Amino acid sequence: MIEKMKKVTVLAEGSRKQELLLSLREEGVMHISDLVMKTQRLDEMEKERGEYVRIRQMLIERGDKKDKRKLVVEGKDFERLHQAILKDTEDEERLKSRLVELKNERDRIRGLGDFDPDAVRRLADDGIPLYLYTIGKKEEERLRERDDIFYIPVKYDGKAKAIAVLYDKLPSDAGASEIALPGSSLASIAAEILSDEKELAEIGKRICEAGCYVPAYDAFLKKEDERITLERVSSTIAGSDIIYLSGYIPEYAEKRFRKHAESNAWAYMIDDPGDDDNPPTLVKYKGFTRIIKPIFDILGTVPGYHEYDISSYFLLFFALFFAMIIGDAGYGLVFLIIAILMHVKSKKPSDVNILLYVLSVVTIIWGTLTGTWFGSEAVLEALPFLKIPIIPAITNFPAVVGVDPVWAQNMLMKFCFILGAVQLGLARVINIITKAKNRDISLIAEAGWFIDVVMLYLMALYLVIGEAVPFNLIIGGIVTGFILVCVFSGQGPGISFITGLKAGLAGFFTTFLDTISCFSNIMSYIRLFAVGMASLAIAQSFNGMAGGMLHGALIPVGILIIVLGHALNLVMGMLSVVVHGIRLNLLEFSGALGMEWSGYNYEPFRKMVNDKAAENS
Repeated sequence: MIEKMKKVTVLAEGSRKQELLLSLREEGVMHISDLVMKTQRLDEMEKERGEYVRIRQMLIERGDKKDKRKLVVEGKDFERLHQAILKDTEDEERLKSRLVELKNERDRIRGLGDFDPDAVRRLADDGIPLYLYTIGKKEEERLRERDDIFYIPVKYDGKAKAIAVLYDKLPSDAGASEIALPGSSLASIAAEILSDEKELAEIGKRICEAGCYVPAYDAFLKKEDERITLERVSSTIAGSDIIYLSGYIPEYAEKRFRKHAESNAWAYMIDDPGDDDNPPTLVKYKGFTRIIKPIFDILGTVPGYHEYDISSYFLLFFALFFAMIIGDAGYGLVFLIIAILMHVKSKKPSDVNILLYVLSVVTIIWGTLTGTWFGSEAVLEALPFLKIPIIPAITNFPAVVGVDPVWAQNMLMKFCFILGAVQLGLARVINIITKAKNRDISLIAEAGWFIDVVMLYLMALYLVIGEAVPFNLIIGGIVTGFILVCVFSGQGPGISFITGLKAGLAGFFTTFLDTISCFSNIMSYIRLFAVGMASLAIAQSFNGMAGGMLHGALIPVGILIIVLGHALNLVMGMLSVVVHGIRLNLLEFSGALGMEWSGYNYEPFRKMVNDKAAENS
């Protein structure tokens, strides 16, 4: 159920700004409208926060996974910890960069062997400058013929030769490459590399050991988020001598808010949101339907305030779609075992855990009714009692129950079309009931769409599986529904019939396209049949691959193929559920309801942590 909201504006004296902020935060029910998201101060705070987030993420990635400690330090102790870790990361980057330079220098001069560069410099001070070069064999032969150049060969562990030239540098046409004199000897560089690598290892060890302080960063970031929110709300407050702030509160909190405002001597206005307002959405999940909330959270979908809460319908159809797409009772058992293990580990089952129980049980039921156990007919032959609950019309193994395969396939496709017609027809019924409550005559257009859904469902049966249907009735019904939509879709409270009729007729072509779209929506439910059959085919393929290996020395290979094959099929099935099972709810069904999922969550301005520093910010 979507909670009703009230639009609120609070006014106070400008001198009481901080008091207003802290009191509203303490009360914690007002969702602030049009929050200021960007100021220079906010940018600075976000930048500072980003540095703590970066260090936290690094500790998660590099912390000791075996260390189960979760330590929290606060205040100056936390800041000292953070600065120490920050220094370690800076030193680590500096050392890594320096190591790259040292190793490059080592590789550059390694061929010359170990020598003292200072000795070469002392020769230059004594009037005998020396320059090092690498040179090819032919270039050296030409150089040897010249009397004006003095050089001596130098031992060089490389493809080219090395020479040391005395007094003057070689001319540019000599074909030689000068080797810049290193700052340190090879031995000195090797010692520096060893020392830096040792220091780098010690820093890495400290960072690894600091992983236990991730909870300290979590606690700090909560406080930072609260400080930033306080600053954001403070920047949103308008006015100077008289300040005001607007937002929304749930209707159930109105009495409490009035009492709080009056006790603080604030002026305030509370009213119902208008059609042009866009309040936040607060969905209250009742009873069992709360288990579908994790799906909505993962998808990030929120119904608009003026839209429907379809959580109960979503749960019902999603569970059935999940079962049909996964399609295998054996896979359902796998999910059930996972759910049980999750339950045992956590002791108290979460909503995700309960949802997995529901999905696994529904999958087991569907797989049992279709006779599908790990995609194997051999299972049914080995365990004859599994044949008893099979429904011939939807079975995946028609030969086992003695029915025609084409007939069974057609019946399963028909069942998919029935699901489509039921779900899309339900959407129109919901619209009719809602509009009837609002005394909106456009409910007749919804009735027209309902007629079209039924007629187009019959059309799908005729075109896809060749079922005999009253074709004249179908055409007449589609035309009747189309006319009702054109005449009444533009009607509404406060709109004259003629004005509504003009609006409806103006959308003639759009209605025509929507009618075609309605047919394609019904047809799209056949994806449940197609994806389920694809999953069965993959399972059977892996079973066939492994079947010839389940004897002798090849048994382990056969078992491995079965395990990996079915695991891959399960993963692909889960992806199909996301792509197809959720789509049918969020697009086809929701589209028929007129939903755009344009909402945003109700997030009241409230105190999240006990942080005195935030109050003084």
